[in-house]
Amino acid sequence: MHPAFLKPQASPSIMYDPAHLIEDLQQVSAYDHAADSVELIETHISWVLLAGEFAYKIKKPVDFGFVDFSTLEKRLNCCREEMRLNGRLAPQIYLEIVPAILDETSKPRLFGTGPAIEYAVKMKQFSQDALFDKMLQCGELLPRHIDALAVEVAEFHRTTDVATADEEYGGPQAVWQPVAENFRHIPASSVYPQRTEQVELLHKAAEREFHSRGAVFRRRKSTGMIRECHGDLHLGNMIVLDDNVVLFDCIEFNAGLRWIDVMSEIAFTVMDLEDRGRRDLAYRFLNAYLEQTGDYAGLEVLRYYLLYRATVRAKVAGLRLAQEPDAKARTADDQLCQSYLDLAEQYLQKPPPRIVLTRGMSGSGKSTVSQELLQILLAVRLRSDVERKRSFPDEMAVDERYSDAATAATYRQMCDGVRAAINGGFTAIADATFLSRQRRDEFRDLANELGAVLVILDVTAPDDVLRQRVAARAAAGQDVSEAGLSILERQLNQRETLGVDEAAQVIEVDTNSSVDFQELAERIHQL
Repeated sequence: MHPAFLKPQASPSIMYDPAHLIEDLQQVSAYDHAADSVELIETHISWVLLAGEFAYKIKKPVDFGFVDFSTLEKRLNCCREEMRLNGRLAPQIYLEIVPAILDETSKPRLFGTGPAIEYAVKMKQFSQDALFDKMLQCGELLPRHIDALAVEVAEFHRTTDVATADEEYGGPQAVWQPVAENFRHIPASSVYPQRTEQVELLHKAAEREFHSRGAVFRRRKSTGMIRECHGDLHLGNMIVLDDNVVLFDCIEFNAGLRWIDVMSEIAFTVMDLEDRGRRDLAYRFLNAYLEQTGDYAGLEVLRYYLLYRATVRAKVAGLRLAQEPDAKARTADDQLCQSYLDLAEQYLQKPPPRIVLTRGMSGSGKSTVSQELLQILLAVRLRSDVERKRSFPDEMAVDERYSDAATAATYRQMCDGVRAAINGGFTAIADATFLSRQRRDEFRDLANELGAVLVILDVTAPDDVLRQRVAARAAAGQDVSEAGLSILERQLNQRETLGVDEAAQVIEVDTNSSVDFQELAERIHQL
């Protein structure tokens, strides 16, 4: 941006009505590049003008409390923040800040020189079909996209700035105030008369959860889990560019809405997928993210943030409803607001506590079974192979990583993660060999302590099939498991039968034949 445009002009002589500005900027003559037409996209806080190969985002002169674009100077400052924040994730999209000026005929233009009447963030336009929400609608959003998203978000969270102890971010007021703010902006509805009572119920439930988790929220801050995040991580802000997942449109207008717990960040994505009817992908994303980060402790506050994110969307629908002149559109926004409130209420309903153990030799297919089940049971999975690699460095010999001491430490770490999942109101799957009665009893004791049902999946395949699978896996070199043939032979030689007293908790799963995972999930629920 030219330095002359860094200081906004305040002269009354160049004030320009926003509605007229946007109307005039829908003319192709307002741009210094080719454009066959100009398309307008409007949100409750901005206008986006699509012209040729570029998009121009202009902030509405609004003040909702949580967002204040009421002056030109504030809008310029937020443009600068938008460029900085999105430069972390999508520099190929965010190009520069450009001023809107008046030409010699007093018509606004997004090129040329003169006093600025407004500012726009200029972006490289992309195909709307590549957005995650559009891909989902068309059936083109695949598990590999979800896995790549989890890796991208986890890496971003690993590298972004961490809130210091003396900053207010992540403190009690910062955790509660945005939630309380949502409820103040959700409108009553003559079509949904129950809404007023429902909002009050949600408000009280959220407040109870906030107070009951106080120690956990404090621990999240002290362990560095409050970071400068994206802030608005729903499917409409994700895109596939050149076969890479790119995140864009970070929250620039309110630092408190992006300096948040990383669990609040991923809660938005999980909630959005659930709202769109893809709970399987929601839990695939959640589990892939957790495997990347190891932040299972955050599960204790995830439901609080899921409720928060659903009410954020209800609030946005309500704000848009208030601005919408069209009756049909207002009805749609009212319905959308209600659907998000209903989803928020669902997050108050926790499933019965359940811990599912996989038991089986290396190569038996435990991880394949647990991957399918976590998407049906809506569960959180901990894998010994992943936790082992997290705890023990790559430089350590494989035999050392699979020693009795390393294995004991790995199971203890899994135990901690399962505890956090159950305390957070999630079904937990512990994916490990569990060939030793001692290891199973450790999780039985945990289940008894937490009042959870324990289920043991005895995952089997013939010995020669196990050997073939392990050998093929080692040759491919793409699996996190490092258990080779020597470790498998040791398992086969040392295997123990399940105890008679364990029989009532055991479900046999033969992976040498087709497995009906839906039926398997139903059997787990029946135990």
